[in-house]
Amino acid sequence: MDNQSALTAQEVADLLKIAKNTVYELIKRGEINSYKVGRKVRFTLEDVEAYIARSKQLQPTAMVLDKDEKIEGHPKPKGNAFSSNFVICGQDIMLDVLSNYIERHPKGGPTLRSYIGSYSSLIALYHGDIQVASSHLWDGDTGQYNIPYVRSLLPGIPTVIIHLAYRMQGFYVVKGNPKNITTWNDLKREDITMINREKGAGSRVLLDEHLRLLGIYGSTVKGYKRESQSHLTVASTVARGGADVGIGSEKIARQVDGIDFIPLQKERYELVVKKEDIRRPQIQAILEILNSEEFKTEFIGVGGYDISEMGHIVAET
Repeated sequence: MDNQSALTAQEVADLLKIAKNTVYELIKRGEINSYKVGRKVRFTLEDVEAYIARSKQLQPTAMVLDKDEKIEGHPKPKGNAFSSNFVICGQDIMLDVLSNYIERHPKGGPTLRSYIGSYSSLIALYHGDIQVASSHLWDGDTGQYNIPYVRSLLPGIPTVIIHLAYRMQGFYVVKGNPKNITTWNDLKREDITMINREKGAGSRVLLDEHLRLLGIYGSTVKGYKRESQSHLTVASTVARGGADVGIGSEKIARQVDGIDFIPLQKERYELVVKKEDIRRPQIQAILEILNSEEFKTEFIGVGGYDISEMGHIVAET
């Protein structure tokens, strides 16, 4: 997929996993750039990537607004922008679908989304800025996902960890894998340039942990300091020859032409909530939704997800 290729509104909706009408609303609000070819609206991939990057910069801890300000067209809540709302933090489109279900559930209600990475999500939960964090952080010493980080980043706070899905993480490489990139150790080769994820992203932590275990300093890897805000941007950069390799999820690899996916590690993608909130109506709604056949059906057959343990409580810290 070339960065300047013309995308239709429907293609943008498919990439962002939103309704086509929502794309037009984003245009009206000036949140995504577009141009016209005759009467038809078109976008570049760069426009879409810029929108994703901007949406992630809206961090909950920084959102204290003046009385006349608004959040994305909604009246300002009292105090901290998220203090009186129910906020789910994370980047996977599964959470967008979940938010829609919560709003329709008898125990649910309006739900806000914050698109920041796993590490920052857990810190926001610790500070009380959000109510649900998502996480896929791997600890190289224990081989465990999430539990070591939850204990470390939320000290003294009892939590409940709820399983969402297994996802496959791996390398995005140019179609045909001309440089034969297959292992983490290949990243130290002089002929290979990578594109990285931002600090705190689960994929970045996965990379850093494997480099640490191999005794490789990130500073010695070509392209390590070049950061991107999304799997989509990483994959598209590799596809257009801007890097030889990037790290991300299998699901995105299916959406971008010109790349192959090299599977490396099956990860656990999970929700983290404070134990004292477990009886909160919206949390109870989440548990009921995740264990419902209706919600699971949304992801049956969708590449990149294993939902066999969806809704299971996997740990309490």
